Amino acid sequence: MRTEQAKTFTAEDFRRHAAVMKPETRMLIDGELLESASGERFESTNPATGKVAATVPAGTIEDVNRAVISARRAFRSGAWSRREPRSRMEVLYRFAKLIEDHALEFSLLDSMDVGKPVTDMLSGDVPAAALTFQYFGETIDKIEGTITSTAADAFHYIVREPLGVVACITPWNYPLLMNAWKVAPALAVGNSVVLKPAELSPLSATLLAQLFIEAGGPEGVFNVVHGTGSTAGKALALHMDVDKISFTGSTDVGKLMMVYAGQSNLKRVTVETGGKSPHIITSSVPDLDVAVDYAISGIYVNKGEVCSAGSRILVDASIEKDFVERFKARVHERVRLGDPLDPKTTMGPQASHCHQQKILDYVRIGVQEGAQVVLGGRMPRGFDEGAYVEPTLLTGVNNRMRIAREEIFGPVGVVIPFSTIDEAVAIANDSTFGLAAGVWTSDLSMAHKMARNIQAGVIWVNCYDHGDMTQPWGGFKQSGTGRDKCLETLLTVSQTKSVWMHLGY
Repeated sequence: MRTEQAKTFTAEDFRRHAAVMKPETRMLIDGELLESASGERFESTNPATGKVAATVPAGTIEDVNRAVISARRAFRSGAWSRREPRSRMEVLYRFAKLIEDHALEFSLLDSMDVGKPVTDMLSGDVPAAALTFQYFGETIDKIEGTITSTAADAFHYIVREPLGVVACITPWNYPLLMNAWKVAPALAVGNSVVLKPAELSPLSATLLAQLFIEAGGPEGVFNVVHGTGSTAGKALALHMDVDKISFTGSTDVGKLMMVYAGQSNLKRVTVETGGKSPHIITSSVPDLDVAVDYAISGIYVNKGEVCSAGSRILVDASIEKDFVERFKARVHERVRLGDPLDPKTTMGPQASHCHQQKILDYVRIGVQEGAQVVLGGRMPRGFDEGAYVEPTLLTGVNNRMRIAREEIFGPVGVVIPFSTIDEAVAIANDSTFGLAAGVWTSDLSMAHKMARNIQAGVIWVNCYDHGDMTQPWGGFKQSGTGRDKCLETLLTVSQTKSVWMHLGY
Protein backbone atom coordinates (compact mmCIF):
# COMPACT_ATOMS: atom_id res chain seq x y z
CA MET A 1 0.00 0.00 0.00
CA ARG A 2 1.43 3.35 -1.08
CA THR A 3 2.06 6.30 1.22
CA GLU A 4 -0.82 8.53 0.13
CA GLN A 5 -3.42 5.82 0.67
CA ALA A 6 -2.04 4.88 4.09
CA LYS A 7 -2.06 8.54 5.17
CA THR A 8 -5.88 8.44 5.14
CA PHE A 9 -5.95 5.73 7.81
CA THR A 10 -7.32 6.19 11.32
CA ALA A 11 -5.72 4.75 14.44
CA GLU A 12 -8.13 1.82 14.27
CA ASP A 13 -7.14 1.15 10.67
CA PHE A 14 -3.47 0.98 11.61
CA ARG A 15 -4.18 -1.21 14.64
CA ARG A 16 -6.26 -3.60 12.55
CA HIS A 17 -3.50 -3.99 9.96
CA ALA A 18 -0.83 -4.36 12.66
CA ALA A 19 -2.85 -7.07 14.40
CA VAL A 20 -2.89 -9.32 11.34
CA MET A 21 0.68 -8.66 10.19
CA LYS A 22 2.98 -11.65 10.14
CA PRO A 23 6.40 -10.16 9.41
CA GLU A 24 8.99 -12.28 7.66
CA THR A 25 11.75 -12.56 10.25
CA ARG A 26 14.06 -15.11 8.65
CA MET A 27 17.45 -14.13 7.31
CA LEU A 28 17.92 -13.76 3.55
CA ILE A 29 21.10 -15.41 2.28
CA ASP A 30 21.75 -16.16 -1.38
CA GLY A 31 18.09 -15.49 -2.12
CA GLU A 32 16.84 -18.04 0.45
CA LEU A 33 14.93 -17.35 3.65
CA LEU A 34 16.82 -19.15 6.41
CA GLU A 35 16.80 -19.77 10.12
CA SER A 36 20.04 -19.38 12.01
CA ALA A 37 22.48 -22.28 12.02
CA SER A 38 21.96 -22.68 15.77
CA GLY A 39 18.17 -22.57 15.54
CA GLU A 40 18.15 -19.94 18.30
CA ARG A 41 15.89 -16.88 18.19
CA PHE A 42 15.55 -13.63 20.09
CA GLU A 43 12.51 -11.51 20.86
CA SER A 44 11.62 -8.18 19.31
CA THR A 45 9.46 -6.30 21.82
CA ASN A 46 7.01 -3.54 20.99
CA PRO A 47 8.08 -0.65 23.27
CA ALA A 48 4.57 0.85 23.21
CA THR A 49 2.97 -2.20 24.77
CA GLY A 50 5.80 -4.21 26.28
CA LYS A 51 4.57 -7.24 24.30
CA VAL A 52 6.64 -9.41 21.99
CA ALA A 53 6.10 -8.34 18.38
CA ALA A 54 8.04 -11.20 16.81
CA THR A 55 10.90 -13.63 17.35
CA VAL A 56 13.92 -13.37 15.06
CA PRO A 57 16.76 -15.79 14.19
CA ALA A 58 19.91 -15.13 16.20
CA GLY A 59 22.63 -15.19 13.59
CA THR A 60 25.89 -16.99 14.36
CA ILE A 61 29.41 -16.83 12.96
CA GLU A 62 28.39 -19.68 10.65
CA ASP A 63 25.49 -17.58 9.31
CA VAL A 64 27.81 -14.64 8.73
CA ASN A 65 30.18 -16.91 6.82
CA ARG A 66 27.31 -18.17 4.64
CA ALA A 67 26.22 -14.61 3.89
CA VAL A 68 29.72 -13.42 3.03
CA ILE A 69 30.35 -16.45 0.79
CA SER A 70 27.07 -15.72 -0.98
CA ALA A 71 27.97 -12.05 -1.43
CA ARG A 72 31.47 -12.85 -2.70
CA ARG A 73 30.21 -15.47 -5.13
CA ALA A 74 27.62 -13.05 -6.50
CA PHE A 75 30.24 -10.33 -6.84
CA ARG A 76 32.67 -12.55 -8.73
CA SER A 77 29.93 -13.75 -11.06
CA GLY A 78 29.53 -10.22 -12.38
CA ALA A 79 25.74 -10.59 -12.40
CA TRP A 80 25.53 -7.25 -10.59
CA SER A 81 29.06 -5.87 -10.36
CA ARG A 82 29.54 -5.92 -14.16
CA ARG A 83 25.94 -5.46 -15.15
CA GLU A 84 25.33 -2.76 -17.74
CA PRO A 85 24.93 0.53 -15.85
CA ARG A 86 21.53 1.45 -17.24
CA SER A 87 20.23 -1.98 -16.27
CA ARG A 88 21.41 -1.52 -12.67
CA MET A 89 19.77 1.91 -12.66
CA GLU A 90 16.45 0.41 -13.72
CA VAL A 91 16.63 -2.13 -10.89
CA LEU A 92 17.19 0.56 -8.27
CA TYR A 93 14.39 2.69 -9.75
CA ARG A 94 11.99 -0.28 -9.50
CA PHE A 95 13.33 -0.96 -6.01
CA ALA A 96 12.51 2.62 -4.94
CA LYS A 97 8.98 2.27 -6.30
CA LEU A 98 8.46 -1.02 -4.47
CA ILE A 99 9.49 0.62 -1.20
CA GLU A 100 6.77 3.23 -1.74
CA ASP A 101 4.31 0.48 -2.69
CA HIS A 102 5.01 -1.21 0.65
CA ALA A 103 4.85 1.99 2.71
CA LEU A 104 2.25 0.64 5.13
CA GLU A 105 4.21 -2.52 5.87
CA PHE A 106 7.47 -0.66 6.47
CA SER A 107 5.70 1.90 8.66
CA LEU A 108 4.07 -0.73 10.84
CA LEU A 109 7.22 -2.85 11.12
CA ASP A 110 9.42 0.01 12.35
CA SER A 111 6.63 1.25 14.60
CA MET A 112 6.24 -2.16 16.25
CA ASP A 113 10.00 -2.53 16.58
CA VAL A 114 11.04 0.81 18.07
CA GLY A 115 7.87 2.86 18.65
CA LYS A 116 8.15 5.24 15.70
CA PRO A 117 4.84 7.04 14.98
CA VAL A 118 3.40 5.70 11.73
CA THR A 119 2.82 9.26 10.52
CA ASP A 120 6.57 9.93 10.83
CA MET A 121 7.25 6.81 8.82
CA LEU A 122 4.72 7.64 6.11
CA SER A 123 5.74 11.28 5.73
CA GLY A 124 9.46 10.89 6.44
CA ASP A 125 11.30 7.59 6.60
CA VAL A 126 9.57 5.65 3.81
CA PRO A 127 9.71 8.34 1.10
CA ALA A 128 13.26 9.25 2.18
CA ALA A 129 14.35 5.62 1.89
CA ALA A 130 12.80 5.34 -1.57
CA LEU A 131 14.46 8.60 -2.59
CA THR A 132 17.83 7.30 -1.38
CA PHE A 133 17.72 4.34 -3.76
CA GLN A 134 16.44 6.55 -6.57
CA TYR A 135 19.19 9.13 -5.96
CA PHE A 136 22.00 6.61 -5.94
CA GLY A 137 20.44 4.84 -8.90
CA GLU A 138 20.76 8.12 -10.80
CA THR A 139 24.50 8.18 -10.12
CA ILE A 140 25.29 4.81 -11.66
CA ASP A 141 26.10 5.95 -15.19
CA LYS A 142 27.70 9.15 -13.89
CA ILE A 143 30.61 7.32 -12.22
CA GLU A 144 33.41 8.09 -14.61
CA GLY A 145 37.13 7.53 -14.84
CA THR A 146 39.77 9.98 -16.02
CA ILE A 147 42.60 10.15 -18.52
CA THR A 148 45.63 12.09 -17.40
CA SER A 149 48.09 14.14 -19.42
CA THR A 150 51.29 12.15 -19.89
CA ALA A 151 54.31 11.89 -22.15
CA ALA A 152 53.67 10.93 -25.77
CA ASP A 153 54.84 7.36 -25.21
CA ALA A 154 52.29 6.64 -22.46
CA PHE A 155 48.56 6.37 -22.05
CA HIS A 156 47.29 6.60 -18.46
CA TYR A 157 43.71 6.14 -17.34
CA ILE A 158 42.08 5.80 -13.92
CA VAL A 159 38.91 3.77 -13.42
CA ARG A 160 36.68 3.49 -10.36
CA GLU A 161 35.62 0.01 -9.34
CA PRO A 162 33.48 -1.53 -6.58
CA LEU A 163 35.26 -2.85 -3.50
CA GLY A 164 33.58 -6.26 -3.40
CA VAL A 165 31.65 -7.19 -0.25
CA VAL A 166 30.36 -4.34 1.91
CA ALA A 167 28.99 -5.09 5.39
CA CYS A 168 26.40 -2.58 6.59
CA ILE A 169 25.79 -2.48 10.35
CA THR A 170 22.90 -0.17 11.13
CA PRO A 171 21.32 1.45 14.22
CA TRP A 172 17.81 1.16 15.65
CA ASN A 173 16.66 4.78 15.63
CA TYR A 174 15.82 4.96 11.90
CA PRO A 175 15.78 1.28 10.87
CA LEU A 176 14.51 1.50 7.29
CA LEU A 177 16.16 4.82 6.46
CA MET A 178 19.60 3.93 7.84
CA ASN A 179 19.48 0.61 5.99
CA ALA A 180 18.83 2.59 2.81
CA TRP A 181 21.63 5.09 3.50
CA LYS A 182 24.13 2.25 3.88
CA VAL A 183 22.94 -0.21 1.24
CA ALA A 184 22.02 2.12 -1.65
CA PRO A 185 25.47 3.57 -2.46
CA ALA A 186 27.13 0.17 -2.04
CA LEU A 187 24.73 -1.39 -4.54
CA ALA A 188 24.93 1.56 -6.93
CA VAL A 189 28.68 1.13 -7.41
CA GLY A 190 28.29 -2.63 -7.96
CA ASN A 191 29.19 -4.14 -4.59
CA SER A 192 27.48 -7.06 -2.90
CA VAL A 193 26.05 -6.36 0.55
CA VAL A 194 25.59 -8.10 3.88
CA LEU A 195 23.22 -6.10 6.08
CA LYS A 196 23.20 -6.63 9.85
CA PRO A 197 20.36 -4.52 11.30
CA ALA A 198 20.29 -3.57 14.97
CA GLU A 199 19.03 -6.25 17.33
CA LEU A 200 16.30 -3.86 18.52
CA SER A 201 14.99 -3.20 15.01
CA PRO A 202 15.31 -6.25 12.77
CA LEU A 203 11.82 -6.49 11.26
CA SER A 204 12.04 -4.28 8.16
CA ALA A 205 15.42 -5.50 6.88
CA THR A 206 14.34 -8.81 5.37
CA LEU A 207 11.44 -7.19 3.52
CA LEU A 208 13.85 -4.61 2.09
CA ALA A 209 16.17 -7.30 0.74
CA GLN A 210 13.24 -9.30 -0.67
CA LEU A 211 12.07 -6.24 -2.61
CA PHE A 212 15.53 -5.86 -4.17
CA ILE A 213 15.17 -9.32 -5.67
CA GLU A 214 11.60 -8.56 -6.72
CA ALA A 215 12.92 -5.46 -8.50
CA GLY A 216 15.26 -7.64 -10.56
CA GLY A 217 18.36 -7.71 -8.39
CA PRO A 218 20.36 -10.97 -8.54
CA GLU A 219 20.16 -13.39 -5.64
CA GLY A 220 23.15 -13.25 -3.33
CA VAL A 221 23.87 -9.58 -3.94
CA PHE A 222 21.82 -8.31 -0.99
CA ASN A 223 21.96 -10.56 2.10
CA VAL A 224 20.55 -10.03 5.60
CA VAL A 225 21.89 -11.56 8.82
CA HIS A 226 20.12 -10.87 12.09
CA GLY A 227 21.70 -11.14 15.52
CA THR A 228 23.62 -9.32 18.19
CA GLY A 229 26.42 -6.89 17.59
CA SER A 230 28.76 -8.89 19.79
CA THR A 231 28.28 -12.01 17.65
CA ALA A 232 27.09 -11.23 14.11
CA GLY A 233 28.41 -7.66 13.98
CA LYS A 234 31.80 -8.61 15.34
CA ALA A 235 32.05 -11.58 12.96
CA LEU A 236 31.44 -9.29 9.99
CA ALA A 237 34.01 -6.78 11.19
CA LEU A 238 36.63 -9.51 11.66
CA HIS A 239 35.81 -11.39 8.47
CA MET A 240 38.75 -11.76 6.12
CA ASP A 241 36.56 -11.63 3.02
CA VAL A 242 34.63 -8.44 3.87
CA ASP A 243 36.14 -5.43 2.10
CA LYS A 244 34.33 -2.61 3.88
CA ILE A 245 32.38 -1.94 7.07
CA SER A 246 29.82 0.86 7.04
CA PHE A 247 28.65 1.39 10.61
CA THR A 248 26.36 3.76 12.48
CA GLY A 249 26.02 3.40 16.24
CA SER A 250 27.78 4.17 19.49
CA THR A 251 31.24 5.68 19.72
CA ASP A 252 32.63 2.75 21.68
CA VAL A 253 31.47 0.20 19.11
CA GLY A 254 32.62 2.43 16.25
CA LYS A 255 36.11 2.35 17.71
CA LEU A 256 35.91 -1.44 17.92
CA MET A 257 35.07 -1.58 14.21
CA MET A 258 38.43 0.03 13.49
CA VAL A 259 40.22 -2.32 15.87
CA TYR A 260 38.61 -5.36 14.23
CA ALA A 261 39.57 -4.09 10.78
CA GLY A 262 43.19 -3.86 11.92
CA GLN A 263 43.05 -7.31 13.48
CA SER A 264 41.75 -8.85 10.26
CA ASN A 265 42.35 -7.72 6.67
CA LEU A 266 42.65 -3.93 6.98
CA LYS A 267 39.17 -3.59 5.52
CA ARG A 268 37.95 -0.05 4.97
CA VAL A 269 35.80 1.40 7.72
CA THR A 270 33.45 4.36 7.91
CA VAL A 271 31.61 5.08 11.14
CA GLU A 272 29.02 7.60 12.27
CA THR A 273 29.05 7.57 16.04
CA GLY A 274 26.71 10.17 17.44
CA GLY A 275 26.89 13.67 18.75
CA LYS A 276 26.06 16.26 21.37
CA SER A 277 25.10 19.01 19.00
CA PRO A 278 24.95 22.69 20.06
CA HIS A 279 21.90 24.69 18.98
CA ILE A 280 22.94 28.33 19.44
CA ILE A 281 20.34 31.09 19.86
CA THR A 282 22.03 34.51 19.73
CA SER A 283 20.51 37.81 20.86
CA SER A 284 20.23 38.78 17.19
CA VAL A 285 17.92 35.85 16.45
CA PRO A 286 15.63 36.87 13.55
CA ASP A 287 12.46 35.50 15.17
CA LEU A 288 12.59 33.97 18.65
CA ASP A 289 9.31 32.08 18.26
CA VAL A 290 10.57 30.38 15.10
CA ALA A 291 13.86 29.53 16.81
CA VAL A 292 11.94 28.06 19.76
CA ASP A 293 9.91 25.85 17.43
CA TYR A 294 13.07 24.58 15.76
CA ALA A 295 14.71 24.00 19.15
CA ILE A 296 11.70 21.90 20.19
CA SER A 297 11.80 19.78 17.05
CA GLY A 298 15.60 19.71 17.20
CA ILE A 299 15.55 17.78 20.46
CA TYR A 300 12.18 16.01 20.50
CA VAL A 301 11.86 14.77 16.91
CA ASN A 302 12.02 10.96 16.81
CA LYS A 303 11.80 10.99 20.62
CA GLY A 304 15.27 12.53 20.81
CA GLU A 305 16.75 9.32 19.42
CA VAL A 306 18.71 11.24 16.80
CA CYS A 307 22.49 11.49 16.48
CA SER A 308 22.26 15.14 15.45
CA ALA A 309 19.70 16.15 18.09
CA GLY A 310 20.22 19.73 19.24
CA SER A 311 20.52 18.59 22.83
CA ARG A 312 22.77 21.43 24.01
CA ILE A 313 20.68 24.58 23.60
CA LEU A 314 23.06 27.52 23.97
CA VAL A 315 21.09 30.73 24.58
CA ASP A 316 22.33 34.29 24.99
CA ALA A 317 21.95 35.11 28.69
CA SER A 318 19.99 38.26 27.88
CA ILE A 319 17.13 36.25 26.35
CA GLU A 320 17.45 32.97 28.27
CA LYS A 321 14.43 33.50 30.55
CA ASP A 322 12.21 34.54 27.64
CA PHE A 323 13.40 31.60 25.56
CA VAL A 324 12.70 29.05 28.31
CA GLU A 325 9.19 30.38 28.97
CA ARG A 326 8.29 30.30 25.29
CA PHE A 327 9.83 26.85 24.92
CA LYS A 328 7.75 25.43 27.78
CA ALA A 329 4.56 27.00 26.44
CA ARG A 330 5.09 25.77 22.90
CA VAL A 331 5.99 22.16 23.79
CA HIS A 332 2.44 21.44 24.91
CA GLU A 333 1.16 22.69 21.55
CA ARG A 334 3.67 20.85 19.37
CA VAL A 335 4.35 17.53 21.12
CA ARG A 336 1.70 14.88 21.68
CA LEU A 337 2.70 11.67 23.44
CA GLY A 338 0.68 8.63 22.52
CA ASP A 339 0.21 5.35 20.72
CA PRO A 340 2.54 5.34 17.69
CA LEU A 341 -0.31 3.84 15.64
CA ASP A 342 -2.46 6.92 16.31
CA PRO A 343 -2.02 9.50 13.52
CA LYS A 344 -2.35 12.28 16.12
CA THR A 345 0.74 11.08 17.99
CA THR A 346 3.94 13.04 17.42
CA MET A 347 6.07 11.28 20.06
CA GLY A 348 5.96 7.57 20.73
CA PRO A 349 7.84 5.48 23.29
CA GLN A 350 11.60 5.15 23.47
CA ALA A 351 13.01 2.18 21.62
CA SER A 352 13.10 -0.07 24.70
CA HIS A 353 12.40 -0.08 28.42
CA CYS A 354 16.13 -0.39 29.03
CA HIS A 355 16.76 2.78 27.06
CA GLN A 356 13.90 4.52 28.86
CA GLN A 357 15.59 3.86 32.21
CA LYS A 358 18.92 5.09 30.88
CA ILE A 359 17.32 8.40 29.91
CA LEU A 360 15.58 8.81 33.27
CA ASP A 361 18.86 8.01 35.01
CA TYR A 362 20.50 10.88 33.11
CA VAL A 363 17.78 13.25 34.33
CA ARG A 364 18.51 12.18 37.92
CA ILE A 365 22.23 12.68 37.31
CA GLY A 366 21.52 16.18 36.03
CA VAL A 367 19.59 17.08 39.18
CA GLN A 368 22.40 15.69 41.31
CA GLU A 369 24.83 17.89 39.38
CA GLY A 370 22.76 20.98 40.24
CA ALA A 371 20.51 21.36 37.19
CA GLN A 372 16.81 22.15 37.49
CA VAL A 373 14.10 20.22 35.67
CA VAL A 374 11.74 22.87 34.29
CA LEU A 375 9.84 20.53 31.99
CA GLY A 376 9.07 16.81 32.11
CA GLY A 377 11.72 14.54 33.51
CA ARG A 378 9.41 11.62 34.28
CA MET A 379 7.61 8.67 32.79
CA PRO A 380 4.21 10.11 31.83
CA ARG A 381 1.10 8.97 33.66
CA GLY A 382 -1.12 6.50 31.88
CA PHE A 383 1.71 4.94 29.88
CA ASP A 384 2.92 2.37 32.39
CA GLU A 385 3.28 -0.47 29.88
CA GLY A 386 5.23 1.57 27.35
CA ALA A 387 8.79 2.89 27.37
CA TYR A 388 7.71 6.54 27.38
CA VAL A 389 9.61 9.59 28.65
CA GLU A 390 8.11 13.07 28.86
CA PRO A 391 9.68 15.87 26.80
CA THR A 392 12.28 17.18 29.24
CA LEU A 393 14.22 20.42 29.63
CA LEU A 394 16.85 21.27 32.23
CA THR A 395 18.27 24.68 33.10
CA GLY A 396 21.08 25.77 35.41
CA VAL A 397 23.42 23.68 33.26
CA ASN A 398 27.08 24.26 32.49
CA ASN A 399 29.16 22.43 29.94
CA ARG A 400 31.13 20.49 32.55
CA MET A 401 28.09 18.47 33.61
CA ARG A 402 27.61 14.94 32.30
CA ILE A 403 24.20 15.84 30.89
CA ALA A 404 25.97 18.44 28.73
CA ARG A 405 28.82 16.17 27.62
CA GLU A 406 27.37 12.68 27.15
CA GLU A 407 24.92 11.63 24.47
CA ILE A 408 21.62 10.87 26.20
CA PHE A 409 19.85 9.90 22.97
CA GLY A 410 16.44 10.81 24.28
CA PRO A 411 14.01 13.75 24.65
CA VAL A 412 16.23 15.66 27.10
CA GLY A 413 17.45 19.15 26.26
CA VAL A 414 19.75 21.27 28.41
CA VAL A 415 19.91 25.08 28.31
CA ILE A 416 23.37 26.60 28.66
CA PRO A 417 23.65 30.42 28.79
CA PHE A 418 26.48 32.41 27.19
CA SER A 419 27.49 36.07 27.23
CA THR A 420 29.55 36.53 24.05
CA ILE A 421 29.73 34.87 20.64
CA ASP A 422 33.28 33.74 21.32
CA GLU A 423 32.07 32.06 24.49
CA ALA A 424 29.25 30.35 22.58
CA VAL A 425 31.67 28.96 20.01
CA ALA A 426 34.06 27.83 22.74
CA ILE A 427 31.24 25.97 24.52
CA ALA A 428 30.05 24.47 21.24
CA ASN A 429 33.53 23.13 20.48
CA ASP A 430 34.16 21.89 24.03
CA SER A 431 32.96 18.39 23.19
CA THR A 432 34.39 15.10 22.03
CA PHE A 433 31.69 15.12 19.35
CA GLY A 434 31.27 17.24 16.23
CA LEU A 435 28.37 16.00 14.18
CA ALA A 436 26.09 19.03 13.76
CA ALA A 437 25.31 22.52 15.04
CA GLY A 438 22.68 25.20 14.59
CA VAL A 439 23.09 28.99 14.67
CA TRP A 440 20.37 31.63 14.86
CA THR A 441 21.38 35.18 13.97
CA SER A 442 20.35 38.02 11.64
CA ASP A 443 23.99 39.15 11.41
CA LEU A 444 25.35 37.69 8.16
CA SER A 445 28.99 38.27 9.11
CA MET A 446 28.46 36.59 12.47
CA ALA A 447 26.77 33.63 10.78
CA HIS A 448 29.72 33.04 8.45
CA LYS A 449 32.27 33.40 11.25
CA MET A 450 30.43 30.98 13.53
CA ALA A 451 29.95 28.46 10.73
CA ARG A 452 33.68 28.67 10.01
CA ASN A 453 34.74 28.32 13.65
CA ILE A 454 32.35 25.64 14.92
CA GLN A 455 33.86 22.17 14.69
CA ALA A 456 31.06 20.12 13.17
CA GLY A 457 30.35 18.33 9.93
CA VAL A 458 26.90 19.89 9.40
CA ILE A 459 26.01 23.51 10.24
CA TRP A 460 22.49 24.91 9.99
CA VAL A 461 21.91 28.66 9.99
CA ASN A 462 18.44 29.97 10.93
CA CYS A 463 17.01 26.46 10.68
CA TYR A 464 17.73 23.00 12.06
CA ASP A 465 17.73 19.55 10.49
CA HIS A 466 17.19 20.83 6.95
CA GLY A 467 18.85 19.16 3.98
CA ASP A 468 18.53 16.90 0.96
CA MET A 469 20.48 14.13 -0.74
CA THR A 470 23.25 16.50 -1.80
CA GLN A 471 24.16 17.16 1.84
CA PRO A 472 27.15 15.16 3.17
CA TRP A 473 26.17 13.53 6.46
CA GLY A 474 28.93 12.94 8.97
CA GLY A 475 30.95 14.66 11.64
CA PHE A 476 34.26 15.77 13.07
CA LYS A 477 36.18 14.33 16.02
CA GLN A 478 34.54 11.33 17.70
CA SER A 479 31.35 11.70 15.70
CA GLY A 480 32.98 9.47 13.15
CA THR A 481 34.71 9.21 9.80
CA GLY A 482 33.39 9.31 6.27
CA ARG A 483 30.07 10.61 4.98
CA ASP A 484 26.64 9.18 4.23
CA LYS A 485 23.82 10.27 1.92
CA CYS A 486 25.75 12.21 -0.75
CA LEU A 487 27.93 11.70 -3.82
CA GLU A 488 31.00 11.59 -1.60
CA THR A 489 29.64 8.34 -0.15
CA LEU A 490 30.33 6.63 -3.49
CA LEU A 491 34.05 7.20 -2.95
CA THR A 492 33.97 5.21 0.29
CA VAL A 493 32.41 2.12 -1.32
CA SER A 494 34.66 2.09 -4.39
CA GLN A 495 38.34 2.26 -5.25
CA THR A 496 40.46 3.57 -8.08
CA LYS A 497 42.65 1.53 -10.40
CA SER A 498 45.46 3.22 -12.31
CA VAL A 499 46.36 1.74 -15.71
CA TRP A 500 49.60 2.98 -17.31
CA MET A 501 50.24 1.81 -20.86
CA HIS A 502 53.64 2.25 -22.45
CA LEU A 503 53.24 3.06 -26.13
CA GLY A 504 56.90 2.91 -27.08
CA TYR A 505 56.78 -0.50 -28.74
